[in-house]
Amino acid sequence: MTSNDDASATATAQFLAARDFLLERRGAYDEAYAHFTWPRPERFNWALDWFDHIAAGNTADALRIVEEDGTSEGVSFADMAVRSDVAANWLRGQGVAAGDRIIVMLGNQRELWEVMLAAMKLRAVVIPATPLLGPVDLRDRVERGRARHVIVRAEDTGKFADVPGAYTRIAAGDEVPAGWLRLSDMYASLPDTDVPDTDVPRAGMPDAALPRPGAAPLFTPDGETLAGDPLMLYFTSGTTARPKLVEHTHASYPIGHLSTMYWLGLRPGDVHLNISSPGWAKHAWSNVFAPWNAGATVFIHNYARFDAERLMAEMDRGGVTSFCAPPTVWRMLIQSDLGALRTPPREAVAAGEPLNPEVIDKVRRAWGVTIRDGFGQTETTLQVGNFPGVPVKPGSMGRPAPGYKIVLVDPVTGKESADEGELCVDLATRPAGVMTGYRDDEERTAEAMAGGVYRTGDIASRDAAGYLTYVGRADDVFKASDYKISPFELESAMLEHEAVAEAAVVPAPDPLRLAVPKAYIALAAGWEPGPETARALFEHSRAVLSPYKRIRRIEFAELPKTVSGKIRRVELRELTALGAGQEYDEGEMR
Repeated sequence: MTSNDDASATATAQFLAARDFLLERRGAYDEAYAHFTWPRPERFNWALDWFDHIAAGNTADALRIVEEDGTSEGVSFADMAVRSDVAANWLRGQGVAAGDRIIVMLGNQRELWEVMLAAMKLRAVVIPATPLLGPVDLRDRVERGRARHVIVRAEDTGKFADVPGAYTRIAAGDEVPAGWLRLSDMYASLPDTDVPDTDVPRAGMPDAALPRPGAAPLFTPDGETLAGDPLMLYFTSGTTARPKLVEHTHASYPIGHLSTMYWLGLRPGDVHLNISSPGWAKHAWSNVFAPWNAGATVFIHNYARFDAERLMAEMDRGGVTSFCAPPTVWRMLIQSDLGALRTPPREAVAAGEPLNPEVIDKVRRAWGVTIRDGFGQTETTLQVGNFPGVPVKPGSMGRPAPGYKIVLVDPVTGKESADEGELCVDLATRPAGVMTGYRDDEERTAEAMAGGVYRTGDIASRDAAGYLTYVGRADDVFKASDYKISPFELESAMLEHEAVAEAAVVPAPDPLRLAVPKAYIALAAGWEPGPETARALFEHSRAVLSPYKRIRRIEFAELPKTVSGKIRRVELRELTALGAGQEYDEGEMR
C-alpha cells in the first residue's frame, strides 16, 4: 500500500466517523451540536474515497428516475461506480484534465450523475447550469467561467451557436449536431452486466467490489486530490445583481453537506425525493451529496407540468421516506387533496426561501408530519435548521447546524447583536461548508468575509432559546412611518387567506409615511382579480396585522422570478416606483 493509499484510507475513515456521529445522534441535537467536529483531511476525493467505498458490492439503488410517461430506471450504487469510471476514462480521452472547467447543463437524467462523479474523479471543475439558461447567460458562463468543455442536452446545443470559444462540445442525446461529440459513446466500454460477481480490489480500497478484469477498464487517478482543490463553480441566481461566481472545493460541498444530511434526517436505505432543477446549488445539496453521504436513494420524478396528485402517487409507489421541496411547491401541494398520499414521508423539509407557518399547519393536519424549515445558501451548506426530533417553533428556521457558529451582526455598526442583525457565520473555526470565496472577485470576497465572519446578507432575530427567525434580505427590509417592516412577515400573513397563492411585499412611495407596504398578489384558483377580492384582502390584513404593518396597496400580478424560482422583489420595487399596473389603495376602499 502506497502513501497515497494510506491518505485515501485515512480520509475515508475520518469522513465515515463524522457521518456516523451525526447519524447516531438523530433527535439529540444538543449533543450533536456540542460535540461534532468537521473531518479535515489533507487529501480527499469524495467520488473515489467515499462513493466508491459505499458502492462496493452495493446493489441498492443509488438513483431511481421515474419519467412522465411512467417508465422508470434504477441504477445501483455498484453500477454507478462502474459507470462513472467508464465516463471518466472517456472524458479523459476527449481531453478533460485536472483543473479544466466543464459546464454541465443536463436535465434530471442518469448521465448527469455519471458525469458529476466522473468529473470529481478527474479533478475537473464543474460549472453546473440549468437547461433553462439562454445564449446570453451561457456566453457569460463560458467567458467568466473560462470553460474548456461543455456537456449539454442535444436539444440545447443550438443555444451555443453564438457563444464563442475553443471549448469541447459534448451532447447527450440520440441525434447530435455536426461538431458535437456524442456523450453516449462513452458507454462503448461498459460491460453488459455492471454489478460484478467477484471482487477485484482497487488500489487503496481493498474492500471495493469492481468489475472482473476485461469487463470494463478501471479508472486510475493521474494525481492526488487535495481537499482544498476547486471542485465546483456556481453562478448565483442574481436576484438583485449580476450573478456571482461561488467557488467550492473537494471538501466544502462533499464534507460540508454532512450538516445538510443531518438536517434532512436521512438514514442509510432511505428514499429521498428533492424537487429542484439541475444547475442550482439545492440540486447538489439534496440530489447528490446529502443523500449519498447517508447511503440513501436519490428519487427523481420528471414532469413537464406540476401535478400534485401524480406526484403523490409516485411518492407512494416509490416508497419515498424523505421529501424536500421549495415553498412554491408546498404552496401548490396544499391546494390539492393531501390525503391522496397514503404513506406520508417520515421527513419533510423546505428550503430555498422561508416557509410560511400556515403551509406547515395544513401539511401537519393532513400527513401528521411537521415540515422542518432550514437555511443555507449557494455559498454554504445548511447553516440553520429545524432538526429531526427537536420541537419546531412556528415561523422559526431553527437553530445553528452542528459545525456552524452563528452570530448576529448589526449591519450598520458591525457590532455583534444578541437579538437581531445580519446572520453571519463565525469563521474563527471555519465550517467545512463555507465557500472559498467569489472567484476572480477579491473585492466581493473581502466584503463578504469582513470582520472574521461570512455575511449572508439576511436579517434574522434570535429568541432566548436560541431559535432564529428570518426577517428578510437586508436589501428588502424597509421602514414605513419609521417602523421597520419585514416583507416576509407580511407575506406570511397574506398567505393565510384562501385567495392568495403567492405574495410579495415591497415598499411603495407615500408622501406622509415615506413608504407603505404594497402587496403583489398571485391568486389561487377560483379567485378573480378586482375590487371585491382586493377589499377582502384588505379586511384580512386589518384583522391579522398591527396597524403600522398593514398592507396599504394591492396589485394582482404574476410574480417575476429568477430561473431558480426565487421572487425578484428588486423588479417589483422598480415597477412600484414607475407606478405601472392596476393598483388598489386601502384608504380609497374603506
